[in-house]
Amino acid sequence: MNKKYKVAVLPGDGIGPEIINEAVKVLSAIKKGMNISLQFEYADVGGVAYDNYGTSLPEQTLNTCKDSDAILFGAIGGPQYDNISIELRPEKALLKLRKELGLYINSRPALTFPSLINRSPIRREILKDGVDILIVRELSSGLYYGEPKKRISSEEAVDTMRYTKTEISRILTYAFEQAQQRDKKLTVVDKENVLQTSKLWREVVSSFESSYSDVEVDYMYIDNCTMQLVMNPHQFDVIVTENTFGDIISDEASALTGSIGMLPSASLGGQIGLYEPIHGSAPDIAGMNIANPIATILSASMMLENSFQLAREAEIIRKAINNVLEAGIRTPDISQENSQVVSTSEMGDAIVQEINRLLITNKVVE
Repeated sequence: MNKKYKVAVLPGDGIGPEIINEAVKVLSAIKKGMNISLQFEYADVGGVAYDNYGTSLPEQTLNTCKDSDAILFGAIGGPQYDNISIELRPEKALLKLRKELGLYINSRPALTFPSLINRSPIRREILKDGVDILIVRELSSGLYYGEPKKRISSEEAVDTMRYTKTEISRILTYAFEQAQQRDKKLTVVDKENVLQTSKLWREVVSSFESSYSDVEVDYMYIDNCTMQLVMNPHQFDVIVTENTFGDIISDEASALTGSIGMLPSASLGGQIGLYEPIHGSAPDIAGMNIANPIATILSASMMLENSFQLAREAEIIRKAINNVLEAGIRTPDISQENSQVVSTSEMGDAIVQEINRLLITNKVVE
């Protein structure tokens, strides 16, 4: 009998419900075609939860997540919440979820689909045949969580960047192991010439090098890294960095793939993984059915592979996306001359149709 997988589905705000709907549509096609037992449990989070319950992360939502095998997350936030208390802001829900579930690893692959190489603003002679970079971001400490964190007066505020050796060691273990499975190169991004936390990071990295002697390690300041990502991206394989720097450079890496709507992520480390696109809620296009759902669909693919060990099913999704893009079907953010521009829901439909074709013709990569 097939194992039953329970997925907590948190659409959130803005374009969140639209893109989540397409990811669930794709997962449902996989569920039917591969005879997998997937159960979806929906819950409010972010601004919609604040509107309904007065808090961005209701207790019932947290319980739904804890009672699931994985979480599929859309997006949160919107300008209508800018003036409420910072503790009630939609973004706080995601930070609390990460903390409550022990999610200290954020895995953010930046992979260029061949058909989108010319869509990137990076020149072809730099991008070449595309990139395959894995950004490993520490997710549960640093500036986002350090104390003290407060507004001292109308003219002064303070945030604290804090790290412990234990926090650094556990994220490095994951990063080194990923590097061993890839091209055996790890770039540590920091600001060691200014920050004490970065000095501690380098000390911990040095203590790891003898245990991972097959991995080449280099160090790069964050300001240089932001430049090198667009000047010479092929020098990178796995990048590991602290929370704030990881947030910044993974968004920048979206330029290498053609659109921020193409980058998925997995938040790992606890018993329950959380999967989400790296982009925000895009309130300016919410409800227009034009958002790119591919990052969310790729996040669902990561969920199948990482949380459920369904690598073949995950590969079916990725291959279907590639084939749809190769056929010239595009949402507005990745459209090119002569491409067939489709809506959010039409992109989901096209990917589902290709999944079904692959299954029927048995043209899935084993």
